[in-house]
Amino acid sequence: MAYRRTPAVQARLDAQREAVLQSAVGLLAERGYGGCTMAAVADRAGIATGSLYQHFANKAELSVELFRRVVTREIAAVNAAVARRDAPQQRIAAVVETFAARALRAPRLAYALLVEPADAVVDGERLVFRRAFRDVIATEIAAAVAAGELPEQDPVLTAAALVGAVGEALAGPLAAEPAPAPAHEPAPAPAHSDNTTVVPALVSFTLRALGGRDDSDA
Repeated sequence: MAYRRTPAVQARLDAQREAVLQSAVGLLAERGYGGCTMAAVADRAGIATGSLYQHFANKAELSVELFRRVVTREIAAVNAAVARRDAPQQRIAAVVETFAARALRAPRLAYALLVEPADAVVDGERLVFRRAFRDVIATEIAAAVAAGELPEQDPVLTAAALVGAVGEALAGPLAAEPAPAPAHEPAPAPAHSDNTTVVPALVSFTLRALGGRDDSDA
């Protein structure tokens, strides 16, 4: 007869897995994927490295789960911001504003999500990530076109172009942050570059690219 875990054992393993993922999120935000070694994550979670392999077979598997967790949180934040706006163009602006502002507040984490070299499986997840944001924007573009607020256009194509442009525009400011330190060294202090104009500029660009009126400064 196959071994079946008792509810108590399963609860303990679930709690340990949650602690591992929370620890990995912290390391990702501090040091990027390079600092999220299996040993470093286990040490942060307060467990033996061997115990970590009970939950994740390798770093690639851990990275995918970590990526999905962080992305789910980011998409939820964007959807919440969109829900607070009424007009379709305002809702599109909310997607860009929220995504860009959160990225610049947590630059190492955003750099890891968007451009940091990682396992091939993470690159696959990045494609899913971009499509999720594309779909949020495309829905609002379609609504704005239907309401006569924007000229006729392909909502999915326009949204994909916007996601690519915003990601590329953020890559420079995010890459300007100090490189993550090795796991055994203290993390470097964040750069004090002035990114206060980046978010308004991206919102303005987005509204102009859509063919609508830029009321972002109104």
